[in-house]
Amino acid sequence: MKAKQRAYLELHFAVLLFGLTAILGDLIHLSALLIVWWRVLITCISLFFLIRFGKVLRKIPRKIVFQFMGIGVLVALHWLCFFGAVKYSNASICLVCMATTSFFTSFLEPLLLQQRIKWYEMLLGLLIIPGMILVVNNTELSMMTGIVVGLLSAFLAAVFSILNKKMVDQADPMSITFLELGSAWLFLSLLLPLYFYYNPEASFLPNQADFGYLAILALLCTTLAYVLSLRALKHISAFASNLTINLEPVYGILLAYFILQENEELSNGFYYGVCIILIAVFSYPFLTRLFEDKSINTKTN
Repeated sequence: MKAKQRAYLELHFAVLLFGLTAILGDLIHLSALLIVWWRVLITCISLFFLIRFGKVLRKIPRKIVFQFMGIGVLVALHWLCFFGAVKYSNASICLVCMATTSFFTSFLEPLLLQQRIKWYEMLLGLLIIPGMILVVNNTELSMMTGIVVGLLSAFLAAVFSILNKKMVDQADPMSITFLELGSAWLFLSLLLPLYFYYNPEASFLPNQADFGYLAILALLCTTLAYVLSLRALKHISAFASNLTINLEPVYGILLAYFILQENEELSNGFYYGVCIILIAVFSYPFLTRLFEDKSINTKTN
């Protein structure tokens, strides 16, 4: 029980850092691709000094290494869509789109992990939909591209979270993080020549302020948050993890209110949609305890 409580505390702290991610993405003047490229580069450098890379590779079977690297490509695509959504709309809208991760997870987790479908998880996942409808209906048309890209980011987040849950016991969290983000950096590096071919005027090097934001983004919002979220997955389900991560919009929107003053761009209907999403977040622990207790009592009787 103590391990599970600690897992939830660590996950909530990670979610707070995830909420800061969108704010930093808005403040950094680089494109989405370059933000993610610098982010994973700095993160991998920090991890390189925290783990013995050669020893890690010898311990983990080659097949497992390649599987983690494949998940890393999904992580890279997720982050590209995430920061793309920030650039096409704003941080608050991007963060609310990420709350639909639980909707995608409620359907994908039983399928990918071959688990029994839990009707209350699917119900809570579906509860996200009217919240998103309110968000979309109260958003300017110019930001619709950001919403579509944000929803794609949420779908990719659901997929790689489930796959991480399936494989989390194959290696320690820090090694998994290094392998996944290292492969994400390699994948993005292959895209860079194509990007600069079509965007020759784009700036590659961050300015002084951007580099400071990138350091926070990489070391705190990535290295620390990613490892904490992976450790939590050892004790809680992928659905519970993603539903907790729905608090990311709460932390992020509060930060956007004070730092970016995005409340001036958003209507009351937007916040009504956020409230519906929060109902799903806070209902999950109670429903889980209720139905798990009933299941235990049924087996005992």
